[in-house]
Amino acid sequence: MPDLLDPTTLGDLLRVASAPDYHRWHEQIRRTGRRDIPSTVRDHPRVFATLTAPSFGRVHNRPDHGVCRCGVRHAPDAPELGTALDPATYDYAGAVLFNNHAGQLWQRFTNRLRREIAARAGITQRELKECARLSYGKVAEFQKRGAVHFHAVIRVDGPDGPDTPPPAWATVDLLADSIRAAAAHSYTSVSVPAAEDQPARTFRWGTQLDVRPVKAFGDGSAITEQAVASYVAKYATKAAENTGTLDRRIGELSELDRHGVPEHTRGLIEACKVLDPLYPDRRLWAWAHMLGFRGHFSSKSRRYSTTLGALRQARADYRAAQEHAALGLEDREPDTVLVLADWQYAGHGHTPGESALAATVARDLQRNRETAREALRDQLIEEEW
Repeated sequence: MPDLLDPTTLGDLLRVASAPDYHRWHEQIRRTGRRDIPSTVRDHPRVFATLTAPSFGRVHNRPDHGVCRCGVRHAPDAPELGTALDPATYDYAGAVLFNNHAGQLWQRFTNRLRREIAARAGITQRELKECARLSYGKVAEFQKRGAVHFHAVIRVDGPDGPDTPPPAWATVDLLADSIRAAAAHSYTSVSVPAAEDQPARTFRWGTQLDVRPVKAFGDGSAITEQAVASYVAKYATKAAENTGTLDRRIGELSELDRHGVPEHTRGLIEACKVLDPLYPDRRLWAWAHMLGFRGHFSSKSRRYSTTLGALRQARADYRAAQEHAALGLEDREPDTVLVLADWQYAGHGHTPGESALAATVARDLQRNRETAREALRDQLIEEEW
């Protein structure tokens, strides 16, 4: 039974409970030109980028051609897919530390991306802020091996966001080239210091970087915004469950036995347990159910699109208008107070009979407590003798 006091779990439960709405809302957020975003934003240069994690050891896979390194052609739903070929040499510690620092790595990537765009445009970063704005919306996805990677729609807008056109030099090719350069730059890395038996590590994005242009309508040369929005929104109700981990915070390792957590995922969770005292500020054990990842599954830049709060408010206003019409209420001023019912004082406290019964119960409880204390005192005296 999930721990309902865990805010992370509660958020997951609320997400799943309203999964259709949550999925639809995120699709509206990711699909530009919706709600308060002008349709002209579809002409802004934008790409769909996927940044993956590096390798932490060989795993069972299903290549497009040939067989796995183990010599077997695995079925698409084979449970061993994504698990380590040699658990003894797989870097479980490195995998969970990468997940834990993935948010910082993304932040450094976006910082570097602005510099790369400015360099290719032949302007300074200060001048870039005056003529263009980098906007993005991203989601995190867990691979079967338990490593997190990001899917992002990245766009160049005008200086005031999607309402203003981007400069003439902003093209899809320039944006795509800047993304590749930013992902490969040495600045886009996060260093983790050594601790006891753990070596110092420097994390970077994996070599599998995919950047594709996004078009408003399919023309055979690029993916469409509808396809991207649907693809990204499907992660709105997913977390790390596809790896076999638990959907709540873990209190003790014995829970893994009770829930039949797979061995590969168990290795990642146990690594969080071992590393937690070595890196206390990273709170690895608190996020062991997410295999160390402590970031938001979905985030966006401030001006990218509408927000979940705005969508919720629009739905609430719409429902309120429906109820208003269904009840036949006339238009009233916003501060008008409608009295729908009134309260009358009926009395307080017990009746005389109830008061006598309550007093009797209270005396009996007090007598029982005194008797128990006396019995305990006598028992202690006998034990001393």
